Amino acid sequence: MLTGIVPQKIRECPCERKNESLEVLYNMKTTNHINNNEISFEQLFKQIPQNAICHILADENVFALVGKDFYAVTAGKEGHYNSMIGSGGGWGLLFRKPTTWCLFRADRYTLELIEKEQTYTLSYFPDEYKKQMLLLGNKSGRNSEKMKEVELTSIQTPSGNISFREATLIIECKLTVLTTVDPSDLCSQEAKDFTKEEYKDANHYRKLAFGEITSVWVKK
Repeated sequence: MLTGIVPQKIRECPCERKNESLEVLYNMKTTNHINNNEISFEQLFKQIPQNAICHILADENVFALVGKDFYAVTAGKEGHYNSMIGSGGGWGLLFRKPTTWCLFRADRYTLELIEKEQTYTLSYFPDEYKKQMLLLGNKSGRNSEKMKEVELTSIQTPSGNISFREATLIIECKLTVLTTVDPSDLCSQEAKDFTKEEYKDANHYRKLAFGEITSVWVKK
């Protein structure tokens, strides 16, 4: 999990106010739906420049962050959305734009919604929400009510994307490239062995999603 992104770390970041109390954020009762009568998104989160992510992640192992720790990929709108656990991926520049990339199995329901909406969020949480993250990974939203079952409080960003009140970092992305990894393009033996084992079924093929980072939010 994104253990470094906790109130003390954020207060140390130069892009944050240092004396804000976060007690109310951690004492809120979790629900499984959006409630517009509660604290607004802008009261909970502050937008930061894209290049300020480096300050937030200064003490993090980025390889653990995208490979070992969990984050939520969420796509859809207020009326219908789905989340899944993200694993793998990274950040960089593509077409001169700050970009994230994620790896999805071709049959993922969240990927279907990403293709439909062309936007999505990456949300990072403290370790205390690991159990809820596992629920997002153990069930498919295509044939379950997991988004009603999970004890995370969904919230709508100003641009209409969905994340969660409990998140400490939210990255909004606009889909730029979606491509399937062709096994014939792989060069290393390790990569070939991986795809030989994993690509036994077409639904298991991996797709790479590159998304331009449009907004970055940190909890106040």
